[in-house]
Amino acid sequence: MSNKNQLNAVPGETAENTNKGDDFFLPDFCDVRMVFAVVVIGELLAIVLSLAPTQRSAQRWEDLGIISLFIQWVALISAAVLCLARPWLAKLTDTKAATASYVLLLTTTTLVSQATYYTIQSLISHPVKGSWYTDFLLSSLGISAIVSAVALRYFYIQHQYIRNLQAKSQARIQALQSRIRPHFLFNSLNTIASLASTQPDLAEEATLDLADLFRGTLADSNEVPIKDEWNLARRYLRIEKLRLGKRLQVEWSVDTIPSNALMPQLTIQPLVENAIYHGIEHVENGGTIVIAGTIEDDLISITITNPVPATTAIQSRTSNKMAQENTRLRLQASYGKRGKLAVKLEGTHYQLTLSFPYKQS
Repeated sequence: MSNKNQLNAVPGETAENTNKGDDFFLPDFCDVRMVFAVVVIGELLAIVLSLAPTQRSAQRWEDLGIISLFIQWVALISAAVLCLARPWLAKLTDTKAATASYVLLLTTTTLVSQATYYTIQSLISHPVKGSWYTDFLLSSLGISAIVSAVALRYFYIQHQYIRNLQAKSQARIQALQSRIRPHFLFNSLNTIASLASTQPDLAEEATLDLADLFRGTLADSNEVPIKDEWNLARRYLRIEKLRLGKRLQVEWSVDTIPSNALMPQLTIQPLVENAIYHGIEHVENGGTIVIAGTIEDDLISITITNPVPATTAIQSRTSNKMAQENTRLRLQASYGKRGKLAVKLEGTHYQLTLSFPYKQS
């Protein structure tokens, strides 16, 4: 799904106007996982239908086999039709696409029902009565109409929920980009001012780092190469290093992560800032921030560890919740269940671990 098209949509714009390309409410029925879901749901429906009549158990098992076979035919052929028709349906508005999908599903049910009728006619010695075919066709169409309507409605609501979640995530990103902690800005300017007369080279370097930092926070992008996030965090840490001196030490261990891996923009720097604001600044002798990264089975893990005062460890954990929750929601919006943020407090060390799948730029 194209996040950029969704998140840049004009506020109040309907899904009908933004329904282009991959921004489509119907899932990809060509995907193996989706086909498996169709098979499972079809079988559950067959079980429900076979349990409905009040008759002996042996007859129920026979009916379950026949009903399962018929429903799986309808379900899998319908999935194949929607798979093939998806590129065409994606070009329509949501209303037209839903209507066309509904018609395709009912048409598929009708054709499979007719094929089933003629197959039964050819396999038995005596013809089936016409009234049986009418009842069978109407029952099949009725069940298909209800199940298809519920399924299409579910897909649409799920799609709108994901879009709203991503819109909220983007709003959080914009809010985060629109503000850098005032204390950091003031401290940086004071540091630059104090260096201007004694160490102009360092003052110039800090000014350039500050400018690049602000430029990075104002960039309009959802995902960036991870090397850009490293550079942004390093520039921030260099500025803070000028202010805190030996109280701030940083250890990097991220060489194993591919530099072209993508991740949500402005993810590392706010967490590093929290490590200083809620940790290093409150520790009498300062401490070391350890930033480590690993990749295993196409899953990237980034760990940020910093010391916190023993007396304020719990308060530090609470005050960090806003940035952590923002990061967690952004990871979930971008990667689903594979995007995670874990928090661990061990004594006087606070540790954050981000996990997300490896995607190349």
